[in-house]
Amino acid sequence: MVVVDPWRFQVHLEVWVLVGFLIGSYTYLVRVIGPSAVRAGERPITRRNISCFVAAMILLWAASDWPIHDIGEEYLYSGHMLQHMMLSYFLPPLALLATPEWLLRSLIGGGRLYRVLRWLCHPVAAGVLFNVTVMVSHVPGIVNASVDNGPLHYALHFGVVMTALLMWMPVCGPIPEFHIGTGATMIYLFLQSVVPTVPAAWLTFAEGTVYRPYGEQPMRVWGLTVTDDQQLAGAIMKTGGSLFLWSIIVWMWFKRFSANHRNEHNYRRVPVGAMADVPAGTLDFDDVERVFATTAPPDETGVGRS
Repeated sequence: MVVVDPWRFQVHLEVWVLVGFLIGSYTYLVRVIGPSAVRAGERPITRRNISCFVAAMILLWAASDWPIHDIGEEYLYSGHMLQHMMLSYFLPPLALLATPEWLLRSLIGGGRLYRVLRWLCHPVAAGVLFNVTVMVSHVPGIVNASVDNGPLHYALHFGVVMTALLMWMPVCGPIPEFHIGTGATMIYLFLQSVVPTVPAAWLTFAEGTVYRPYGEQPMRVWGLTVTDDQQLAGAIMKTGGSLFLWSIIVWMWFKRFSANHRNEHNYRRVPVGAMADVPAGTLDFDDVERVFATTAPPDETGVGRS
């Protein structure tokens, strides 16, 4: 009799090789190429780059190794959905924030590859590619085949991560000319939270087993039925991604507009010497008061004295 243990430890050597390769490549590029790619005295990377890179590697390892990978691929589709959330919403922005501008420019150059990448990073192209990949990766026939087909399984994950990087590039990519404005970014991220509601709603209200391999397991993890598992997967897909994207939108709103609000509603007097800093065409109460203070009152003839 074969004992089924969902929590048995499994070694995924390919994950450790991938993470080790990425760490080694990043270290080599920063230490060897970085000093000659920046101006003299300038550091190739910042502390934020390092922190984001470490977080990205931890997230990549956690999403691709035991136990999340094994539970998500063999027992719970909700675990598989959590894995996809980590690879598409959380990992890509960290990876982009970890990449300094000189590093990406060194890799893509300024020729045809740059032009292709710029076109792919256009918000419309990037958004369509990412959401089409998300939709395709949830088609039952493809999911069922990927469970028993290793190359297809890794190809789906690779496609999700690559298109997610393109999707996040206009928001936080290292190349400034690929970015879009604050207002456009908020609308863009909101739209990214709308499309996943289609497969999420389908999973939530589906009757019966949608993905065959997850309904054939001899043991249910945490006692979840197939229907409970599918509904939990739909909730993770909808609320997890949406809450993350909406949190970024709210943060951007307050960062962009709260500073203007504070400046417009302060009652501090501007120093007299600050008049030169006032942009042309603007005039406030303090400016008018200073003009009156420096203008002589009229004499008996009604003409101001010099």
